[in-house]
Amino acid sequence: MRIPYSITAALRAMLCLCVLAGHAMAKDVGPVTNLPMPRYVSLKAAEGNVRRGPSLSHRIDWVYTRRDMPLQVTAEHGHWRRVEDRDGLGGWIHYSLLSGTRTVLVEQDMLTIRTRPEAEAPVAAALEVGVIARLGKCDPEWCRVTAAGYKGWAPKARLWGVAMDELRD
Repeated sequence: MRIPYSITAALRAMLCLCVLAGHAMAKDVGPVTNLPMPRYVSLKAAEGNVRRGPSLSHRIDWVYTRRDMPLQVTAEHGHWRRVEDRDGLGGWIHYSLLSGTRTVLVEQDMLTIRTRPEAEAPVAAALEVGVIARLGKCDPEWCRVTAAGYKGWAPKARLWGVAMDELRD
């Protein structure tokens, strides 16, 4: 059976549009883990060597010394992840020193966390700049955080370690 040219051309055009739409919707993923890139993780260990390149033979540029510090993974190579901290500094770190547990860094001094995700809600606590908090649920503007036994909602814009468009359940 022979398909008319106009139908064949229409089918080809639809196929091209579907492929292009799929590419537009697809996010970048890591070549090793197939996880989204960039993505946030935290430092699992109390110390983590940050190297100039992805191997033990590369020079150590510095050592992260804050357990649970949030980091952003920007590249993958074998067992190594290139990470950046809130200041944009980073390097290569072995994946075994990282955790998928999400934490955030408080970027505003005496940030008030609230009992509900509303600016007028009662204050649950105030956190100093630099405090590391465990990240919970996030809506478009607020995230639930836990730090030093206190729980509450903080404005997403005052936290580093969560994307502004990120939603979490």
